[in-house]
Amino acid sequence: MQLTLAVVGRAHDGTFGAAIADYERRITHYWPLVVKEVKEAGGRGVAPAVTRRTEGERLLDVCLTRGEVVACDERGSVMTSAAFAEWLGRIRDSAGAVTFVIGGAYGLDDAVHARATRRLAVAPWTLPHEMARLVLVEQLYRAGTLLRGEPYHK
Repeated sequence: MQLTLAVVGRAHDGTFGAAIADYERRITHYWPLVVKEVKEAGGRGVAPAVTRRTEGERLLDVCLTRGEVVACDERGSVMTSAAFAEWLGRIRDSAGAVTFVIGGAYGLDDAVHARATRRLAVAPWTLPHEMARLVLVEQLYRAGTLLRGEPYHK
């Protein structure tokens, strides 16, 4: 299985950054993980739509050309941890690939949604992209432990 995480920006907050790095390290015990961080766009005076479009192009450039593309979006489908693990297990068992995409401060561009094969809500609320990334990598780690029947380690 090929697993890619395409995200806008780096974790600027030290606490989030450390937690994200820890879970991304842990994930590699279960999944081969590649993280693609694209540069944030925009700035003062730049319209949100322009920022979303620029970041969307950058994200699409790093998405895998095969497999599932999952747009992380609060309007997406909701899965329990067990259902998420089962879904990933099916992809793994079919030697599939999946790219999870997390947008920046203004969300994902329509072009990313159009390319996505699935929309997934990491929470029913709008989250800062660093927090969404932390929730996603924690769930990827948890999925690995569930599929192997291991106890969840904090």
